[in-house]
Amino acid sequence: MITQSNGVPESARDSQAIVPAAMPATRPMYWSVRRELWENRAIYIAPLVAAGFVLLGFLISTIHLAAKMRAALTLASTKQRDALIWPYDSAAFVIFVTAVIVAAFYCIDALHGERRDRSILFWKSLPVSDLTTVLSKASIPLVVLPVVIFPIVVSTWMIMLVLHIGVLHGGGLSAAPLLEQLKFFQSSLACIYCLIVISLWYAPVYTWLLMVSAWARRKPILWVWLPLFAISILEKLAFNTSYFSRMVGHRLTGWLSRAFTLPVQKGVAMDPLQALDPGKFLSTPGLWIGLVFAAIFLATAVRLRRYREPI
Repeated sequence: MITQSNGVPESARDSQAIVPAAMPATRPMYWSVRRELWENRAIYIAPLVAAGFVLLGFLISTIHLAAKMRAALTLASTKQRDALIWPYDSAAFVIFVTAVIVAAFYCIDALHGERRDRSILFWKSLPVSDLTTVLSKASIPLVVLPVVIFPIVVSTWMIMLVLHIGVLHGGGLSAAPLLEQLKFFQSSLACIYCLIVISLWYAPVYTWLLMVSAWARRKPILWVWLPLFAISILEKLAFNTSYFSRMVGHRLTGWLSRAFTLPVQKGVAMDPLQALDPGKFLSTPGLWIGLVFAAIFLATAVRLRRYREPI
């Protein structure tokens, strides 16, 4: 055996030299998320299209914008603010709704699609665990979409603001009242808060869709709603109550009343941040119960993917 001066066999030294470096624990997750973005371009294209339609509608509305501004400036301060910022709130609402719809359809097809096209065989052959795969898919509606939506909303607001100011100057009006009432920085912070609230509140909804996507062999969208309708009808027939259906409705729309408070201040312009109520939201039992169910649905989806075969 050939040895070096330090007594280490040369063969052992060569074998140590070819050992590959350990892969960072976050690398599979990173590439799994990028894979989802490559394969599902609607994640960012649909909100951009929605923003484009909003801007088109706003551009058309600028024909009578100067007259509307004159009328708005004659209103009381609170009503004036509502009239001035209504287009901006509407733009954010349209983009938010688009993002929620995209997230729902993505989750319904996320785990079912790879079984339908049999690509699950290829992905399972890679050194990526089922947990990493499911978490990467869950991160799209919970993390990635909010990160994508925020710059789209802010960019849309900025373009609208530039058009708004240009129309005002063209009509001989000052843009100062608009800038004072819009409070762009505070509205941007409120947008971030709203995106976080929606992600947390809808976490059980998205993970329920992922679980059904991993379980159903056919028509996952049907199996998403069928158990909910069945439980609601059974409760109504058996007890003549509607607690379950109200609970489902509250899960879809209840975040607004739990996360925001709209104080009535006559004659005073209200700061956008005054409407935020994170303490009330975080102390809502429904939030934490929903997150517990989200964890259960997510763990079930991981287990289902581990044993599910191609359709």
